[in-house]
Amino acid sequence: MELLVHGVGGATPQQMLEDARTTRITGDATASVHRRTDDLDDRPWDDARPVREAYSWSNLTSGNGTRALWLLLLPFMIVNVAHWMRPSGRTGERTNRHYDLLVRLTALSLTVLLTAGACAVSLDLVAWQCAGAEPCARSAAWIEPWATDPWWGQPGRRLLLGSLLPVALLVLLWWLSHRTWSAYESASPPVRPRTDGDDAALSLPGFWYGRVLVARLRAGHTAAGLLTVATALVYATGVHDRGTDGDPVVAGVGLLLTACTVAGWLVLLVQQLRHGRSESERDERPEPPAARALPWGAMALLVLVLAHTAWSRPAWSSSGRLPLGSEVFPALVVAQGLLVVALAWVAFRLHRQARDGERGALLGLGGAAVALLACALGGVFTGGVAQRIADWLDPSAAPGAPEARIAGPPVMLSWEAAAIPPLLLVVLVLALVAVGRVVHRRNELAPTVRDRYPDESCAPDADRNRRIASATARAELTESAGPLVGWIAGTSLLLGLGAVAGTLTRETPSEAADGGPAALEAVADACQTLGSWLMGFGVILLLALGRRAYRDAGARRTVGILWDVGTFWPRAAHPFAPPCYAERAVPDLSWRMGTWIDATGGRLVISGHSQGSVLAAAAVWQLDTATRSRIALLTHGSPLERLYGRWFPAYFGPGALRALHRDLPCWRNLWRETDPIGGRVRVAEGEERPVDRPALADPLHYGRNLRSPLPEPILGHGDYAADPAFAEERAALMRRLPLGSAPLPTQSAGPLESTPTEG
Repeated sequence: MELLVHGVGGATPQQMLEDARTTRITGDATASVHRRTDDLDDRPWDDARPVREAYSWSNLTSGNGTRALWLLLLPFMIVNVAHWMRPSGRTGERTNRHYDLLVRLTALSLTVLLTAGACAVSLDLVAWQCAGAEPCARSAAWIEPWATDPWWGQPGRRLLLGSLLPVALLVLLWWLSHRTWSAYESASPPVRPRTDGDDAALSLPGFWYGRVLVARLRAGHTAAGLLTVATALVYATGVHDRGTDGDPVVAGVGLLLTACTVAGWLVLLVQQLRHGRSESERDERPEPPAARALPWGAMALLVLVLAHTAWSRPAWSSSGRLPLGSEVFPALVVAQGLLVVALAWVAFRLHRQARDGERGALLGLGGAAVALLACALGGVFTGGVAQRIADWLDPSAAPGAPEARIAGPPVMLSWEAAAIPPLLLVVLVLALVAVGRVVHRRNELAPTVRDRYPDESCAPDADRNRRIASATARAELTESAGPLVGWIAGTSLLLGLGAVAGTLTRETPSEAADGGPAALEAVADACQTLGSWLMGFGVILLLALGRRAYRDAGARRTVGILWDVGTFWPRAAHPFAPPCYAERAVPDLSWRMGTWIDATGGRLVISGHSQGSVLAAAAVWQLDTATRSRIALLTHGSPLERLYGRWFPAYFGPGALRALHRDLPCWRNLWRETDPIGGRVRVAEGEERPVDRPALADPLHYGRNLRSPLPEPILGHGDYAADPAFAEERAALMRRLPLGSAPLPTQSAGPLESTPTEG
């Protein structure tokens, strides 16, 4: 049998099986295995028309419209990917634990940043500034009752109402994480004995089973968000209570609540330090009691803080910005910068002792660079929302306005906004350099294109040469992804340091430039104004894209492509990231291959395209030696080495791929020079049977001929099955597999495959 696994973007079972009549063999509406209706009788293998099944998993990433809202979780997804980008160093478990801890703390800082951003909007801008300023309150009918009502008009009680927004946001994130945790992380991998000598991390039995860790992370991050709200409230009330108009008894209660809040942060930090990810065995333990109690304890503390905040303080009035609001964002940026620098140091130590032949991206610093980009993106999200809300509440508070009725968002967010235009300028320069490289490479390749088709007699065509050379040059641009990420991350770090330094002046960029040269004032005003609009426009654009994807299935599938790459990895750093579809897809494939071979004793070729090849390899790693001996792997358009091997070297580096080849000698890889994603896997090069076949011709024919009277298209990353080499290699793999008809006596043999139509 041949088991087909589609790649990025998805494909219907009818498209994969090339037949309009298909039947679902097993699975559900989210992910399922299909077979041609005519093949339900398990007929013998035929090279011309083999028995084929198709595993469809596209609904795991682009199913219903609500999943388009996962775009808002993009920073969480990016920092979670950074967890898996460690080099495959040999410095021991201690260094790897340090790497894990630093990524988890960086992810925790993103949760605090998101909650602080929500507090900046609801507590600072709305409840403290606008509701406390009569002109602003009169301009917003829904805020005016807060300012005029004798009871709700007190600042503490307005803050009580304002705290509902960040708490509701945290509850929503907790619910989404719990819901997807039950649907995705609950798929159980097959129970098979681990093969002696397996040195690939993806072969560990607990790798695709993260129920306990995600539950623990979810509890910790929920508690962190609640403690962030509590910290903002106790600090704001403490500034007043410890003043001349404060009540000593109320101030004493506030100090006690402050101590409890500090203790809560210490408990949370200890939990992050002590608990990491375990993969050597499947973790079937129930959710730890401490993990369940942590968010409830934080919620109880927040309720006490809210009651204390709402206590009557007739002499209290709000003016300026909310206390602590302007200090928390610079502190978060500094903390994130220190964490990323420490992460880069640990990653570089791992890279220096990496195995021979490893080609890690950015000298092993890919994870640190990606974590930095996640922090920068989180800052853009929070700053964009705060800037837009401030302009909506009071248009006179926009940058450059002569008079403002409210102080506006924290100063740090204005400096971050001013840093966006320089960053975009750097990105534009990098894009122009990339375009120049493509043009130069195209001109180099164009004269050589015709020589790739020596068997054809047609005359050279300059336009044809240019288009084929352009496709090849654009595909080669993938190799520049590492330097591009490095430049953007380095620029973001420098601009972030500049923003922190500017915040120390307690003035916005426009205010800091006042009195200086006219050109400097013009540049500062332009950067702040343009950056503010760009931050807000970016958030609005993301929401619009999510709204369109909710209504349009095609756009929803495009959004799903982002998650096909970003959510392959389990949630090991951030529980609010979009769920890992591989924790459902890999067990599905492993169970299907194992139970079919156990029940029939047959041979199986698993054929994976693009991201499907990564799923296929991960599923094969989860099988025992006896089952692997009946399986052949056919990959095409595969990013196993080109992308995953370089960006995730500890899991798909040269050592891991060589181990896969040792365990699965029947492996063949098809690739094209015009493919921007797939490439060679570089395994067994120079041996009698290398894994990589020589590059396939693309297009199949240079000019018109008897069999192809119309010009052949340039396929690039798609439709590898259209090349005759696909059927040739598939048949050769099947012939190399050992013959056998008796079912294998393994632990997982069961009733799933008594007949193909069951299940």
